[in-house]
Parts: sequence; C-alpha cells; structure tokens
Amino acid sequence: MISLSIAFTLLCLLVPVYVYFGYPALLWSLTRGKPARTHRVDDIQPDVTLIISCYNEAGVIGAKLDNALALDYPADRLTVLVVSDGSDDGTDEIVLGYQNVGITLIRQEGRLGKTMGLNLAMEQVSSDIVVFSDANAMYAPDAIRKLVRHFADESVGYVVGAALYTDGSEGASARNENLYWRYELAIKSMESRLHSVVGGDGAIYAIRSVLWEPLQQRDINDFVNPLQIIAKGYRGVFDSEARCFEETAGDFDRELARKERIVNRSIRGLMRVKGCCCHGGPAYFRSRCSPTNCSVGSSPCFY
Repeated sequence: MISLSIAFTLLCLLVPVYVYFGYPALLWSLTRGKPARTHRVDDIQPDVTLIISCYNEAGVIGAKLDNALALDYPADRLTVLVVSDGSDDGTDEIVLGYQNVGITLIRQEGRLGKTMGLNLAMEQVSSDIVVFSDANAMYAPDAIRKLVRHFADESVGYVVGAALYTDGSEGASARNENLYWRYELAIKSMESRLHSVVGGDGAIYAIRSVLWEPLQQRDINDFVNPLQIIAKGYRGVFDSEARCFEETAGDFDRELARKERIVNRSIRGLMRVKGCCCHGGPAYFRSRCSPTNCSVGSSPCFY
C-alpha cells in the first residue's frame, strides 16, 4: 500500500514536469529542421459567418459589435450572428439595436450553455467558413483575412488564432496568466508545424462549416469540434498573426478553477473522439502520421 502511494505521488509530480518541460522539449526536437509553414496559404475571400457567443455581456457587446463591423473583410461576404444564452442584463436589447446594419440575434432560452447555443446558431449558417468568438475578444482589423487564407489548402479543416492579453502586466495574477498563454502560443506554433494544433480557442478560431457536428451539452466546443475535424482526416493550424485582444481573469482562484474545469471536460472530450489519437499517444507518433492515416494504427490522429 505504501509503495502504491509513493508511486502515485511520483506520478502526480511527474505529470506537470512533462507538461511544462518534457512536452515542449519533445516538440522542439521534432520541429528542428521543419519549415515554419507546412501548408499552402493564399489571399482568398470565402463567405464567412462570425458567431459571437454571449451571456450577460451588456458591458462589452456594443464594443464587440462595433469591432466586428470595422473588420477589414468584404461586408457582402461577412455575416455576424450573436447567440445569447438567455441573457437578462440588457445584452439582447443592445444587439437588437444593430439589426439595421446586418447583425442577427439568436436567443437561446433556458440558460443551456455556450455549446448548445452554438448548435442552435450553426443551424442558420450557410457560409463556407465559420469563425467562433467570445464577446470580450476584440479582433485586429485583419484577423478574419489572416484566418481564412489557410483554407486555400484543402487539407486544413480549422485554423486557430492568437488571443493576446491587454492587461498582462497589471497585477501578479494577470502577469502569471499572460506568461501561461505565451507558453501556450509557443506550444501551438510547434504543434502546427508538425501537423495539427491541439484544440481551438473560444476567442478566435475558424472551421470549414461542412465539418461541423452538433455537440453534446457538456462538450467544450473548441476542443471536441477540432478533434472531430482531425478524425475526418483534416489538420488544424495555428496563425500567430490572426490576433484578438482580451483581458485576463485577474484572479488566481477564478483562473485556477477555470483551468481545472477545462482539463476535466477536455479529458471527457478526448474519450468521445477516440479516432483522433494514435495508439501509444499523439506526442510520440506526431512525426509519423498524416492527415488521413497513421503508421501505427488505422485511425487519423493529431499529428
């Protein structure tokens, strides 16, 4: 019993060591000598739907819609949908004030959660590409252009942008969170060079709309949906130049609780889409897999 407890304690200690040191080191070694970009990119302008998820975002939704309307993308090829998860703070009324400039409100009753709201919004999508965003994520003017250029390559199924923090130097918690996300962006860049960035980003990521599958209520949409796309034989890439800006949580307890929730739900999501993983783990086989096959198993995988 004591030996088992010691082994379990060592395992718990080794996991964060691998996550923060071993995994980056492995990625670095596997990306040495690989080009910075491993797919075709072109200046294309497909029809795009921007879906903005919100719940009680009256304080920021007006700025977000102004930001969306100012994007450097042809207005006749960009549709903006706002899905409100039963907001009761005046968010919906603000959105309705933008109807005359082409903003559409989709209201979900019953506070069913972000994922179910996206299922509802996707029923109204007819564009080639869908970009998912949160209400507090302000896009750089060229963010949509930067995202969609990667879809010129038929092997690309989703594209993840870079969510940057505007208050990363204000307070210890903000600095800590900003450092964490700088680490995340470096990881995403290396994963993308190998084959696929793991997961999307609720603030800024795009998919081919035909690859969407309705999700379960407890799914994290920007984790499970990319896994489903990989399982179909496509890859997901990261673009550090497709940027949005948001504020940090600014509180250790809130941020820790959020990360724990994400990890727990992500593990569940991975079990739901087992076909995206090679036997033995994606990290080990990332350099031996292709978008449509794996040299070790019969299923498509991360890398």
